[in-house]
Amino acid sequence: MVKTLLWLDDFRNPYSKTMNGLKYSPIGYDVELFWIENYQEFVDFIMIYGLPDAICFDHDLGSESLTGYDCAKWLVNYCLDNNKPLPKYGIQSDNTVGKANIDGLFKSFIRFVK
Repeated sequence: MVKTLLWLDDFRNPYSKTMNGLKYSPIGYDVELFWIENYQEFVDFIMIYGLPDAICFDHDLGSESLTGYDCAKWLVNYCLDNNKPLPKYGIQSDNTVGKANIDGLFKSFIRFVK
């Protein structure tokens, strides 16, 4: 069974050979990939299809005021409210502070649920 990967990024094309976006995938290259670019698409995807096997996060989502960190916070609340485990994740953001915030949030969540 092929695993699903949700790719959240407004800029990096996960299909591009030069960007090699899938190197950030925590579940490898043999995946069914869904590329979304903003907060609302992120929420809509999960509400319609459920949690993917893994999610790759960008922090800065273009001109939108909501960020990948906002998506991460929504995801944590969704998992808590629905008694679901956090999907595996990767973070491809160039924003070092944003990347650290997303990673720290997830690590805190994982410690909390154990």
